[in-house]
Amino acid sequence: MGSLSLEVVLYTDEDGVWIAECPAIPGCVSQGATEAEALANIREAIQACLEVRKEQGLPLTEKTVHIRVPMDDT
Repeated sequence: MGSLSLEVVLYTDEDGVWIAECPAIPGCVSQGATEAEALANIREAIQACLEVRKEQGLPLTEKTVHIRVPMDDT
């Protein structure tokens, strides 16, 4: 069994709940009361999303890229 390395974005919402999103899998989002819980939950969500995408004949992930944006130093 292989593994796949994916980027996950973590942040807290206005209620302090940790949100975890996987940008390479559209709609793959989870949450948790703590950062660790959110990470555990997004792992499960990623596995479920990958299974569904495979069943539907979709690419497992979408292309993601990093871009550089100029920032004002003020």
